[in-house]
Amino acid sequence: MTERTDNRPGGRRKRAFTAAENPLDDRILEELQDPPARAGRERTEEEAARMEAAELKRLEEIARHERGLLDQAHSWSHTHGERIARTVYAALAAVICLAVIAVLLTTVSNLPPFGHGENPIHNEVSARYIEEGPAETGALNFVAGMILDYRAFDTLGESHVLFIACCAVLILLRLPETGDLRERMMAEANDRVWEPKHDIILQRGAGFLVPVILLFGVYVLLNGHLGPGGGFSGGAAIGAGLILYLNAYGFAAAERFLTIRSFRIATACALGFYALSKAWSFFCGANGLESGIGPGTAGALFSAGLIPFLNVAVGLVVAFVLYAFYTLFRKGDL
Repeated sequence: MTERTDNRPGGRRKRAFTAAENPLDDRILEELQDPPARAGRERTEEEAARMEAAELKRLEEIARHERGLLDQAHSWSHTHGERIARTVYAALAAVICLAVIAVLLTTVSNLPPFGHGENPIHNEVSARYIEEGPAETGALNFVAGMILDYRAFDTLGESHVLFIACCAVLILLRLPETGDLRERMMAEANDRVWEPKHDIILQRGAGFLVPVILLFGVYVLLNGHLGPGGGFSGGAAIGAGLILYLNAYGFAAAERFLTIRSFRIATACALGFYALSKAWSFFCGANGLESGIGPGTAGALFSAGLIPFLNVAVGLVVAFVLYAFYTLFRKGDL
């Protein structure tokens, strides 16, 4: 127990404080009266500090060891791992190439002699197209029935070739949206210099010709199963009309409905519809099922099953690819 003097007005009085009321003074007194206890507490604090330092050192050694393992793994992947991956890739490529070569050689060796008069191509395939084509496909145009029905997957491959070529040109020639602004501005300035948009003769002529060209292209598309025409020729006509419109009125007018977004939507929908529809027809035909797509009445506009719609899909791909090629070579963008 300790005593303190009360200095407040009214006199000096002594007041007693217990250890519970003032533990700090009690601790100080205890240390003054018992030096060994203070020394033991200091040793305990020093031991705790040494243990903490030892723990930190151990953690640093563990982290250094883990970093070493990680560096070793990265070093292995860039040296031994890369060599192993290249070896495995080369071996797999060689095996696949040899397998494809073996299949092709086996197939070619079993084909009939080239140019022989009794080969099926001379007396069966063409006769089947001519004699059974209108009844089986509903198309009066034998060529349309052949490329969009009997050999529809070949035409799908050709459409994909055009699309892949357009993607390659996009990768090589399109100006980056977040790249050098000065480069894009110079490209647009050069476009305005070399292609002025105030040519009244060109605009008057395009105002008359563009609708006619587009209507003719649509007619060729929709008439492809009835007469000369189809997706490729109709798409080329539509693409020419779009290019003429661009030359006459400029990118500002054309970009109101022809942008990179419309290009992506049109090509994706066209190729997706073509692939899914022919996959459905092939699945049903190969399994003897009814596809629900009949040839219709030969000579009618909506006949020949899917051929008119496939012509539209091919025409969209061709038209947009031609327009995209032109805009990319001129400006570096759609």
